[in-house]
Amino acid sequence: MKARTRVVYGLGLLALLVLSPIGRALAQDNNSIAAAGLGAGMIMVFLVFAAACYVYMALALQTIADKTKTENSWLAWIPIANMVLMLNVAKKPIWWIVLFFIPVVNIIFIIIVWMAMAEARGKPSWWGILMIVPVVNLITPGVLAWAD
Repeated sequence: MKARTRVVYGLGLLALLVLSPIGRALAQDNNSIAAAGLGAGMIMVFLVFAAACYVYMALALQTIADKTKTENSWLAWIPIANMVLMLNVAKKPIWWIVLFFIPVVNIIFIIIVWMAMAEARGKPSWWGILMIVPVVNLITPGVLAWAD
């Protein structure tokens, strides 16, 4: 092998050794960019779903308040104030709002409030118990609001 050929091979090998980690780093960056894009897309889907659920629940609560002739039905759109509206519809004391912020206790009292709201709409009280069943708890407020 000629000296010139050895130098070219040596430079090629050196370039391969130097550029190989850079190539791997760039490949990892592309993978991380793709993963970040996927994560951002999943977050957007979740936020749109959460916003749709919030609008649906606010409309249902406002309709329930209107049909039970409860004042200030627009409070359904304001977080925390919508709990006050629920207590007004259920004819429960306003101080119960404190109980909504105590873990585990809040589940029991939310069920009690939804049971009273169902009775206020002329439905059986067991409709309030359905609020602890996943997926059904998305349907129950609509039934209480828009069913006759």
